[in-house]
Order: sequence, then structure tokens, then C-alpha cells
Amino acid sequence: MAVPKKKTSRSRRNMRRSHFALSKVNVIVDSQTGEYKLPHHVSLVDGTYNNRQVVTKKIKTEEEVA
Repeated sequence: MAVPKKKTSRSRRNMRRSHFALSKVNVIVDSQTGEYKLPHHVSLVDGTYNNRQVVTKKIKTEEEVA
């Protein structure tokens, strides 16, 4: 079984962890609905992108619900 030959110092440990930081997610407010959304993505609320309707919502029938 492999074991470390030397103890990893605090400096080396922290330098290794320096790339683990999380970055903030860029979120914008949709101009039509006022909901938050990711930039350059279709709005999940009404299916619009760049003020155009690109996705239509499917209406569930009573048979699909039951």
C-alpha cells in the first residue's frame, strides 16, 4: 500500500486547494417576465429567447394527468 514519504506542508496543501474556489453564477432578470434566468438561455417560464417565442408549452390533457 502506498504511503506518503514526507508530510505535506500547509503551504503545499493550500496551494493545491487554490483552484477549488467556486465562482458566482451570472444571473439576469428576464425583461418580459421579471424572473431570474441564465444569460443566453431560453426562459423557463414562457419559453422565449431574445424576445421571440421559441418553445411552446405542452398542455396536459386529463388522460395524461390521471
